[in-house]
Amino acid sequence: MKQVSTLFLKITVIIMGIPVLALCIFGLPQLVKVAFSHTANGDTLGYIVLSILIVMYIATIPFYMALYQTLKLLNYIEKDQAFSQISVIALKKIKNGAKIISGLYVVILPLVYIVAEWDDAPGLLLIGMIIIGTSFAVAVFASVLQRLLQKAIDIKEENDLTV
Repeated sequence: MKQVSTLFLKITVIIMGIPVLALCIFGLPQLVKVAFSHTANGDTLGYIVLSILIVMYIATIPFYMALYQTLKLLNYIEKDQAFSQISVIALKKIKNGAKIISGLYVVILPLVYIVAEWDDAPGLLLIGMIIIGTSFAVAVFASVLQRLLQKAIDIKEENDLTV
C-alpha cells in the first residue's frame, strides 16, 4: 500500500515538472524572440521583458532541484528511512529552493508591474503573486516538516540510548 501511494506521489511530482519544462522549451523562447525584436528597435520594454525571462529561466533551477529532492524523499519513505537525517537534509533543500524561487519572483515583480501596466494586463501581476505565495507556502510547509522530523529523530535517538 505504501509503495502505491509513493508511486502516485512520484508520478504527481513528475507531472508537476512537465508543464514548466514545456514552457521553458516552447513558450519562453517565443517571448525571447519578441523581446529581442523590441530591443533591436531600441525599446526599453524589450530589456525589461528579457530581464524577466532570464530570472524565470534561473528560477527553474531551484524548482527542479526541489522536485528532485522530493523524489529522493519519497524514495526514503519507500525504504523506511523517513525518520533519518537524510530526510531532514532533503526537506532543508526543498525549503531553500522554495525560498530562492520566492525571492527571485519578488525581485522581478516590479518589472512585471511595468509590463502589466504597459500591456494593460493586470493578470500578469496576479500570476507573479501566486508564484510567490505558492513557493513561500511550500517553504513554510517544508520548514515545519523539517523541524518536526528533526524533533522526532531526536526523540527516537534519545529512546534508543535509554534502552
